[in-house]
Amino acid sequence: MAPFRNSRAAALPAKLSRSWLLASAADEANFGPALASEADSVIFDMEDAVPADGKAAARERVVEALSTGMTAWVRVNGIETDFWADDLAALSKAPGLRGVMLAMTEKPEQVTHTAMRLQAGTPVLALVESALGIENATAIASAPGTFRLAFGVGDFRRDTGASDDPMALAYARSKLVVASRVGQLPGPIDGPTVGTLGEKLLDACKVTASMGMTGKLCLMPEAADTINQGLSPSESEIVWAHELLEAHAAGAVVGDGSYLPRLARAQKISSLADSYGLWNA
Repeated sequence: MAPFRNSRAAALPAKLSRSWLLASAADEANFGPALASEADSVIFDMEDAVPADGKAAARERVVEALSTGMTAWVRVNGIETDFWADDLAALSKAPGLRGVMLAMTEKPEQVTHTAMRLQAGTPVLALVESALGIENATAIASAPGTFRLAFGVGDFRRDTGASDDPMALAYARSKLVVASRVGQLPGPIDGPTVGTLGEKLLDACKVTASMGMTGKLCLMPEAADTINQGLSPSESEIVWAHELLEAHAAGAVVGDGSYLPRLARAQKISSLADSYGLWNA
């Protein structure tokens, strides 16, 4: 029997997903633990995680999983590869497909062409991994079919020679955040912090959140819970929001020009806390 998806995560809309776990399609044994983990969203990875001579077998593995009770996103190969068309043809009829992540997205039409080969309404995550993709981010975010943007940090660094210092990547992250806002998308998904858990991962999440990004990729199931914590409203923020909203409901008078922005922020924190089940955490 196919493993049950983590029920809390399964009920969370993907636009609010914080942790996005990549599960290698090189071995179907990776699928069950990923789906049972605390990851808000799970992506079966047929791209970076699978060598060229294993692509066809990985594709069959994923379609079989998505046809026998599993539900997940799938990272498909880039549009410039020999595998893209076959990936989409195979996935277009898979009942458990939640959406696809398009690797190496550099132009808006790549997203649209991908969406057109899938069932109507299938969301496409545009994974931006190059200098050209970053510069075209606003157009990509506004393309028909784009659901959310994601940052492929590793390939972007290889393309540009940038280090992993937050300052070196600040422009690219900001570009994705602004583009997402212009395209009226949910906040973008940051790249993974490879091989890092615990406090170091929490620190990386602070960088992600400070830039305005609202999700983060990860490669290990153990990272998901930390990312969820790091990209959720803090306890102090929740208390502040609760107090402000209570005072507002009791008839608090608008005191200055910053009141309405603060009220809007409190309402957003309240909504997120409710969605993430944090009020009684």
